[in-house]
Amino acid sequence: MRTLAGWGRTQPVVARVVTPASEDDVATILADAAGPVIARGLGRSYGDAAQAAGGTVVDGRGFGAVGTIDPSTGSVTVGAGASIDAILAHAVPKGWFVPVSPGTRQVTVGGAIAADVHGKNHHRDGTFCQHVTALRLVAPSGPRTVGPDDDPDVFWATAGGMGLTGIVTEATVRLLPIETDRVLVDTDRCDDLDALLARMATDQAYRYSVAWVDCMATGSSLGRGVLTRGDHARRDDLPAAERARPLAAPSPSRLRVPVPAPRGLLNRLSVRAFNEAWFRRAPRERRGELQPIGTFFHPLDFVTDWNLLYGPRGVVQYQLAVPSAAVEAVRRAIELLATSGVPSFLAVLKRFGPADPGPLSFPIEGWTLALDIPVGPPQLPGVLDALDDLVQDVGGRVYLAKDARLDPARLRAMYPRLGELEAVRRRLDPNGILGSDLARRLGIG
Repeated sequence: MRTLAGWGRTQPVVARVVTPASEDDVATILADAAGPVIARGLGRSYGDAAQAAGGTVVDGRGFGAVGTIDPSTGSVTVGAGASIDAILAHAVPKGWFVPVSPGTRQVTVGGAIAADVHGKNHHRDGTFCQHVTALRLVAPSGPRTVGPDDDPDVFWATAGGMGLTGIVTEATVRLLPIETDRVLVDTDRCDDLDALLARMATDQAYRYSVAWVDCMATGSSLGRGVLTRGDHARRDDLPAAERARPLAAPSPSRLRVPVPAPRGLLNRLSVRAFNEAWFRRAPRERRGELQPIGTFFHPLDFVTDWNLLYGPRGVVQYQLAVPSAAVEAVRRAIELLATSGVPSFLAVLKRFGPADPGPLSFPIEGWTLALDIPVGPPQLPGVLDALDDLVQDVGGRVYLAKDARLDPARLRAMYPRLGELEAVRRRLDPNGILGSDLARRLGIG
């Protein structure tokens, strides 16, 4: 029995944790379970998606193997418990990169599939699962191999299905060829949201694009931000002295937060000061800067347990997606946060390409804004409810991998294809063995 919580540390529960070493072990766990069963990787879902109070949590890290990369296609079969970090350590020195990476490489492949993670390149390359060619799934009805062309209903219900169709044990993924371990980056500092959005209108010229937004700025500076865009550097982009050794695995974490920070450390004044300094230190315009892969894709990974900086109460991450035509909803969301007195330490704005096939996959064509907010301000629940109203009114949605408090009445409006997932669940799990605190909270059948 262990106490588990999401990365936000807001809702700890006690559950039985088991670590299977084979698919037969997983089948036995599902057959013997008396309560809900859900898989868990490295625990980077912010809310309650990978926990089951009083039930059984399957620690997938026993399936951690990384196979041989096919040099002609970049295809590799990996265990669901292998982290993106482990894949990059194996693949980058050989000239390959994961096709889609979230903001941390401390995510397992199983977690990446369950959340159908997206990265800075969704507008060009879609989600992680769009580069998965096959996966092994152990459901209460038995194990099976599924893919986008082989049992697509099950495959796409699993992609973004938050672990509710079964336990993934391995997946085959197509990697992206690279010549170096660097990214060639263009940076723009934008004085307001209009300037930022105008710059992002040309995102299609870049494989990767992400903007940091100052959600504490108001007035004429509302929505000011720093936009960074780029693509993998070629060998010829490197200084001549570095071209002989162009590929190395990303550096490991260098710092650790040992204990939760004192309550109130991240308050409106301290976050405002940090945001001002971060904005001012960014160059007005810089072109062709070489950055290491880790710096560009996973800057927070240089600090282990950085979520402890938010103090003993934890952190809520609220991530929304709205259609392209509803870009004004992004402005209204930033205005709401900026005038509310609720501090947002990290706010990230990205473009999404076409919607993904999975009924519970998060991205829709348009915009996504992610907000990290420390728990504590008394006005926070009202601000989050107002954001829900805003998002739902324009046909948007919130990301369930980050969610910890969505009203279940909103879920079906935000995810109108939820019934497709539930139909697959009834076929794979007729007795309702699989479940999580998120599924119970939101009434996913």
